[in-house]
Amino acid sequence: MLIATAVIVSAAAGFFLLRGAVWHEVDKSVAVLPFQNLSSDPENAYFADGIQQEVLTRLAKIADLKVISRASTQQYQSEPGNLAEIAKQLGVVNILEGSVQKAGNQVRVNVHLVNAQTGSQLWAETYDRKLSDIFAVESDIAKGIAGSLQATLTGGEEQALAANPTNNPEAYDAYLRGLAFEARSNYSSDALFKAIDFYDLAVRLDPNFALAWARLSGVHALLYSNRRDTTAARRDAAKAALENAQRLQPNSPETLLFTGYYQYWVLHDYGMAKATFERVSKMLPGNSEVLYALAAIARSEGHWDESIAYWERGLALNPRNTALLTEVAFTYAALRQFPRAEKLYDRALDILPNEVSIMALKASIYQAEGNLQEAAKLLAQVNLETNSDVAVRIRLTQWRLERNYTEATQWVQGRRDRLRLFSGIDKGSKQLGNALVHRVAGDTAQAKAFAEQARNTIEPLRKEQPDNAFVAAALAVAHAMLDEKESALNEAQRAITLLPSNKDRLSGPGFEENLALVEMIIGENSRAIATLTRLLETPYGGWLYSPAPITPALLRLDPLWDPLRADPSFQKLCEEKRPPSN
Repeated sequence: MLIATAVIVSAAAGFFLLRGAVWHEVDKSVAVLPFQNLSSDPENAYFADGIQQEVLTRLAKIADLKVISRASTQQYQSEPGNLAEIAKQLGVVNILEGSVQKAGNQVRVNVHLVNAQTGSQLWAETYDRKLSDIFAVESDIAKGIAGSLQATLTGGEEQALAANPTNNPEAYDAYLRGLAFEARSNYSSDALFKAIDFYDLAVRLDPNFALAWARLSGVHALLYSNRRDTTAARRDAAKAALENAQRLQPNSPETLLFTGYYQYWVLHDYGMAKATFERVSKMLPGNSEVLYALAAIARSEGHWDESIAYWERGLALNPRNTALLTEVAFTYAALRQFPRAEKLYDRALDILPNEVSIMALKASIYQAEGNLQEAAKLLAQVNLETNSDVAVRIRLTQWRLERNYTEATQWVQGRRDRLRLFSGIDKGSKQLGNALVHRVAGDTAQAKAFAEQARNTIEPLRKEQPDNAFVAAALAVAHAMLDEKESALNEAQRAITLLPSNKDRLSGPGFEENLALVEMIIGENSRAIATLTRLLETPYGGWLYSPAPITPALLRLDPLWDPLRADPSFQKLCEEKRPPSN
């Protein structure tokens, strides 16, 4: 009781101080740190995380505030001591800290807003409410922050802050559990499937829960887009969930946000998606997610400068999001602006200094530049127990570029049992990678054995997912290594038809790179060289060397291309110095 009284007195004091100093210009930037879970059950951590995220969602609707995204704040502890340093890292002046205690149907939420530069408390409040009143708490917190920072609210913003997405506490609880799994997924299929389960439960408990329908559509669409499941069933599930959200709340920013993702990820209608996201950006001015989407669309359209501008705006709202930093680095790598990509990977490594995936991605840039010594230093931590697929792939590429076939083949054998853990296109791609290692090592029998395994894994996917360009491209390489030339060319061309360069400037040329590999394997050397010549002039996200596209150094070093090496035209490609693509 004494604590609650102290908080009220402090809040009141802050209010009167503000009234006496309204003429001062108030910095309207704020970061919301992770809320501390004070519940006796540690399993309730999802609830504290969810309340923090929902408060951020409401704050992002206020145009007069600069709100740092959750991904940049999650690395910090609840109630850390070094607020001034954290504020500097995040590029803000004000920080909100809080705690949540949930017991049965009762919830206590304690929050306080601090000016991190001066250490002064601007506002504080404690809420003791029933779970059914939690939306009013989230709204009051957002309004309290806005009022303390003298942010101007429009009528529409006040209405948005007061919105109540569901009257069913159990449905909201399931929704928050889904949010927690989605937030920690990092594109992991297992976590995304769990998020789907909880969003499904939320809409079963409340069929009128439009926000849950919208997020359910988004997760289905993400699974469809990231090559995990491009079946008609997954596409239809995304569409059905979206239609329910549109029926219930067609003009809500969240419904429109996930409409944009459906148009982008599933329909690949970039023009329509861009128009939708631009509309959402006006409704959610502080939402960095919209900026990422606009950046990614501009990149796919080949509007590289526009894409970079959106990424930079996104970084201003999310400066310590390593996933965002690596996406921007990927964009610069696609442009072959490698020094800029390296700097962004360095920023990510400052945040996560021992993250093996980021170290490997930076190593891939050194590989593209032909600097194998620096690449090797960054890959030293990658071993047989490493769980990062991207790090393992780049480690294998390094041995191939070094022509260290002994280490490469031993590595393949050492990780062979792990293939049991994978299925679908992931398993097929790894089998193909193993086949290519044995091919360059001169072990034709083993190369064909792995290629046959890959073909047997991937062929059923062709029937299940006929529109999946990645399946067609992988199947093409398997056919080529098994001397099935006509099938190899047909599948390679089919992949290009499914996602042509004129439709997707980032990913489309990667399928042409795959065609060049297939052409070389089946002995069509002149055609392969012509394809490579064109690609060296093209900015794009790489296929064999992702994130980098092909470069003269990679062509010069990689034994995969040895069948072309005697051709003077190919030698010219390896030696010619080319300026970065624009």
